[in-house]
Amino acid sequence: MKVKVDFDLCESNAMCEALAPDVFELDDDDYLVVKKEDVGPDDLESVRRAVASCPRAAISLEEAVSEG
Repeated sequence: MKVKVDFDLCESNAMCEALAPDVFELDDDDYLVVKKEDVGPDDLESVRRAVASCPRAAISLEEAVSEG
């Protein structure tokens, strides 16, 4: 799975960082940074909670497209 963020919608309120700190963080200027786009099994549940909790629905999960 890949995590996608619509930065036009994102308000950087850090709900996602609180729920999935291995995937999301706010930088020194309080802008959201996606630390890793590819979400593995260990992070999937916390990212799903972050997607569901985002007040602006700015985060989504997409199936990774396999090449080959």
